[in-house]
Amino acid sequence: MDRFVKQPEILAPVGGREQLEAAVKSGADAVYFGAPDFNARRNAENFTPESFADAVKYCRVRGVKTYITLNTLITDRELPSFAETLALVAKSGADAVIVQDLAAAKMIKEYYPSLALHASTQMAVHNVSGAKLLRDFGFRRIVLARELSLKEIRAVKEATDLEIEVFVHGAHCMSFSGLCYMSCVFGGRSANRGLCAQPCRLNFRNDRREYALSLKDMSLIGHLEELRETGVCSLKIEGRMKRPEYVAAAVNACRMRLAGETPDTETLRSVFSRGGFTDGYLTGKINGEMFGHRTKEDVTAAAPVLGSLRRLYDKEFKRVPVTMAFTAAAGEPVSLTVSDGAHTACAAGPVPEAARTAPLTAEKAAASLTKLGDTPYSCETPVSHISAGLMVPASVLNALRRDAVSKLDALRAAFDPPAERTQEILSMASSLPCVSPPGAPALRLRFSNAAQFFRLPGCERYILPMEALLKNEALLAETPEVFAAEVPVLLFPAEEEKARAGLTRLKELGVRYAVAENIGAIRLIKTAGLTPVGGAHLNITNRLALAGYEALGCTDNTLSFELHFADLEKLRGSGKTGFLAYGHLPLMRFRSCPQRTSQGCGDCRGGATLTDRKNETFRLLCSGRRYATLYNPVPLYTGTMEMPAADFRTLYFTYENKDLCREIARRFLAGEKLSSPVTAGLYNKRLL
Repeated sequence: MDRFVKQPEILAPVGGREQLEAAVKSGADAVYFGAPDFNARRNAENFTPESFADAVKYCRVRGVKTYITLNTLITDRELPSFAETLALVAKSGADAVIVQDLAAAKMIKEYYPSLALHASTQMAVHNVSGAKLLRDFGFRRIVLARELSLKEIRAVKEATDLEIEVFVHGAHCMSFSGLCYMSCVFGGRSANRGLCAQPCRLNFRNDRREYALSLKDMSLIGHLEELRETGVCSLKIEGRMKRPEYVAAAVNACRMRLAGETPDTETLRSVFSRGGFTDGYLTGKINGEMFGHRTKEDVTAAAPVLGSLRRLYDKEFKRVPVTMAFTAAAGEPVSLTVSDGAHTACAAGPVPEAARTAPLTAEKAAASLTKLGDTPYSCETPVSHISAGLMVPASVLNALRRDAVSKLDALRAAFDPPAERTQEILSMASSLPCVSPPGAPALRLRFSNAAQFFRLPGCERYILPMEALLKNEALLAETPEVFAAEVPVLLFPAEEEKARAGLTRLKELGVRYAVAENIGAIRLIKTAGLTPVGGAHLNITNRLALAGYEALGCTDNTLSFELHFADLEKLRGSGKTGFLAYGHLPLMRFRSCPQRTSQGCGDCRGGATLTDRKNETFRLLCSGRRYATLYNPVPLYTGTMEMPAADFRTLYFTYENKDLCREIARRFLAGEKLSSPVTAGLYNKRLL
């Protein structure tokens, strides 16, 4: 190993106490697990308030970092409960908190600064602009999206001094994390709130494959040296819902690989996989070979290996070397001092007696004092100062060792807990500005291409993809100020400079606004001199998050379509807020398009369909062979509903033709029903 490159940590998933001990005893450097609430794996065992603090202490004693997942979206109704949970985490002595919601980040940054801020993969950070914006906001680390190549990871790392964490083993979500709404739209179980029901693992079909929305699990263990050389600081294993044997096997494989050994990948595959593993994203081989699903053979393969894997964590991992100094002098109590270099513990015992037969020797003392098997400590040779002719029973030496080790445990677990700031957080939230909307909300039309575009009297703003506006500059000739350019939802590092140049050109043409559907786009838009507008994919569900985006420069924001209308209406800030009033909602955004074969895109023209087990047809649209979007076949429509007060409402057109777009807009303004089936989405449902 290059001595100038720091060894990255191995970060293990923990769903409960068994997984915690499996991770730590098999050699993980850090673990991540959920608090009792507000974590993205709410169906895992997790921890009670009492056991949570004990779990953090267990890790502190062993020198294992603890990163706590508070990475779900929060509603205003939940802010008091979230503030209390955050206080529990801060008082536990955890090292960092992993968050998705800017509200959580704002609370931690202002009131619990001793907790390091880590950006969850739910924030879908996948470019340099996103990394730099979060660095400026106060984040210390980002968990990059799983979909990046090694070259793209390197580009993000080289452009910022942030710590970079990447997933190296475990399940692949089909969609970019944070941008998947399938579970929520289908059954009200939001992935952004930790309750994903994984409907994508069911059998969706196209003309090329079965299970077209299920990817093989990732395994980048064969690429750990390359990742280390990029400067990645943390190698993350997915799997907080998995059994302890899986955790131990994955940690052990990473440790072996970093040590230059060859891990047993077949055993790793047996304990859990979906038809094998893939490294397609990291290597840039994004094709049909990435797809796979859990078979009966995968399930039965696990049973024979579980017993052998339990041996990986049946003993303590000796990660803390200590020194020992033992003294036995006539007429004085025996004593033992144990030190880990930063903490020193002392224990005293009885006065030694004169030896009747064999006196105590340094070798005999060491035999008892170094029995550290049930602790994380190791000591090769204690320093002993033993006067001649003394006798100390082994039972005394063992008790002395246990006492000293217990005191060292306490010293290593000790920390100064911060003062609880719950009431201050709630006061901050309640004191935020809240501007009432005008009497009549404005109307905005969003088109996915220029062929759909039409002018509508009274329309406040027309939103088109920035590429469509650049190719159709004539649209901007008369009133460029009523147009907004939509930055692509996914924008990878190699594409950022071209996008910035395009936005700059649109500014020259008179465009003032650009829509950001990803946090990185906000910074990109601002550097081009335009005003960012927050899109629905920013997942704004509470007033603290709204204030955070307003502080970042978003003068108006589209609120999350996962909100109930009653919550949406109360969610006000200092700028404008609105909501999607019509549209085929995007269910998933993915880089691994299910239409791809082993040769890639082939002759695909960018449009396809998927069919589910109920024979429902779903449209799939490609964005320049860069990423694809899967849409709900039944559109959201609120034209006949009693809608909440808002500054604007947006009709979000996707694959409708121009005539249909016109007809939908006419019926919406008239309060008429559409002629085809529609849904009210989640606007009249309370999220779980």
